[in-house]
Parts: sequence; C-alpha cells; structure tokens
Amino acid sequence: MTVTAVIDDQRLLIGAEGRVKATEKRLINNAQVDVNQLMPIKYHWAWEHYNSGCANHWMPTEVPMNQDVEVWRSDRLTDDERLVIKRNLGFFSTAESLVGNNLVLAIFKHVTNAECRQYLLRQAFEEAVHSHTFLYVVESLGLNEGEIFNMYREIPAIAKKDAFEMELTAEVMSEGFSTDTLEGQQMFLKNLIGFYVIMEGIFFYSGFVMVLSFHRRNLMKGIGEQFQYILRDETVHMNFGVDLINGIKSENPGLWTPQFQSEMIERIRTAVELEIDYAEGCLPRGVLGLNAESFRDYVQHIADRRLERIGLPTQYGSPNPFPWMSETIDLSKEKNFFETRVNEYQSAGSLNWD
Repeated sequence: MTVTAVIDDQRLLIGAEGRVKATEKRLINNAQVDVNQLMPIKYHWAWEHYNSGCANHWMPTEVPMNQDVEVWRSDRLTDDERLVIKRNLGFFSTAESLVGNNLVLAIFKHVTNAECRQYLLRQAFEEAVHSHTFLYVVESLGLNEGEIFNMYREIPAIAKKDAFEMELTAEVMSEGFSTDTLEGQQMFLKNLIGFYVIMEGIFFYSGFVMVLSFHRRNLMKGIGEQFQYILRDETVHMNFGVDLINGIKSENPGLWTPQFQSEMIERIRTAVELEIDYAEGCLPRGVLGLNAESFRDYVQHIADRRLERIGLPTQYGSPNPFPWMSETIDLSKEKNFFETRVNEYQSAGSLNWD
C-alpha cells in the first residue's frame, strides 16, 4: 500500500520499501535521505552527546551573584584583576553569539543527518544560555554594558580573534555555496575545524583558566561556578565537533589531502599566536600567579591535544602549566541547583544596596 504526498508540487510515492535505513545515512551530501527521520540512529555518538547536553542542563539565574557583587564593590580586587574579568566577559559575550550564528545559519543547513541535527539544536540552545550568562553577570555587577559588549570592536586582540572566525561563516554562507564539490566540502570542513577545534577548543581556554583562577581563590565564586558549567558544555561541544569532523573525513577520504592538512595546521598555528596575543592583553603585568609566558605554554599544549584529536601531527611539545584544568574538565556536575540554591534570594542585579 502506498501513500501519495504532495511536497512543493512534486508527487512522491512513499511505501515501506522507501523507509530510511541506517546504512543509507551520511553526515553531509545526503539530500536523498529524509533528514526528518531520526530513527534508525546510525551515529550513536551524536545521540550520546545530545543526552550529555540534556543531563547537564542549567540556567545562569540559578547561580546567586551576591558574593560577587560584594567583592566587586570592595577593594579586594586590583585594577589588573578587574581587567582580566572584564576582558574575558567582553570576549566570551560576542564569541558565544558567533558560535550560535554559525550553528544555525551555516552548519545546520549542510549537515544531512537527523541525529547530528538533534545535537546541533541542543548546542544552539546552550549557546543562548551562555550569552544569557554574560548579560546576567554584567547586569549583576553593574558593569558598563557598552564597554563589555563592544570589546570585539574596540580591543584589537579580541577583534582579531573574532574576525579570524567570522571569515569562515562568511565563506560557508556566501551565495551559491554548497557541499556538492570537493572545494565546498573542504570549505565546510574548514569551518567545522575553525569553530569546534579553534574557537571552542583553543580560543575559549585561556579565559577559562583566568576566570577559574579567581574561583580557586574563593573570589568571584558566582562567575566561577557559571564558567565551570560553560566549560563542561564546551567540552561536550568540542567532543561532538571532533566526532563530526572525523566522521566526515572517514566518509569522504578524498577531502583529507596533504595540502588540506597542511593548511589546517597553519591555521591552528595562526590561532595559537592570536590566543597568546589575547592572553598578553589580559595580563600585561600578571595576576593570580599567572603571566603571559605561562599562557604561551598552555595554548601550545592544548593546540597539540586538538591536533591529535583530528589526526594531525603535534607542533609544539609544550608542558601544561595548569594541570588543575584537567581536573576541572573531568568534574561531573557537582551540584543540584534545586538542592543547593537558596530558596529566597534576589538576583544580584536587583539587590538594593542603599
């Protein structure tokens, strides 16, 4: 028995023999398979990442900022420490938006697999939560929102990182772009490496170290807790992205040419220098036992780890000066918000301090 469906004035005959098979699914260039068919699942890693994201659900407003406000209004922070916090809020506030826009406007369109799209929808929501976080922090501390949210235009080190990423979205969103050609597929893979390996895997990590260093000293604990949750989210994002990149490589081995590999290595090396420049701008004199030189080692160390994950040779061999970050990343969700949150508190942004 067949059922006739009308889609865009084209009549399709759909029967049992036309049902989607897992073996027919592919990550890109699979328009002939119905992308609305979640089952049967082929890429179980994508579904596992989706479940991990759902299990890690949180909202920034569930984290009280009272103590952060008290510290910020006191003399417990130096000007250099305040600079570190504001610079990282400035970078992250725009970077999360760039990632979200790239997901919904570029990546989602060209990934032709339902379970991967399911994860991308979850990730897009999480990027919105992260953007909400920075608005919540800025409002709570009473910071100049124009200063924070315009740093990507006004601070050269941030502007260079963002411009470096924005070109990838522009390429994939350009008129006539498709993944039908080898060139288009490589450009799409370049976008995925740029956002999952570089933006979320390298550009975010200096900021995580800086902000979580305050948290380790029992300072700015509300911001630190939120950054811990963001770090946990970003770890899942990066793991999904690496699996997606490696899956596309496996299904399309002709893309991973020696020339393309060389170009990606050079792109990552450029990103490392941009991130080191950013760290130097955040730490002109060093704070919290941190200095720009230690971040050179750290950024090179994590870049080597990212290169390994996508099958490229390491470049630096630098040591990890912040081994405690590995422990932080490995932490499971430590708190149940609904057990530990104070039942009656105002968000710090609405407190009356008179």
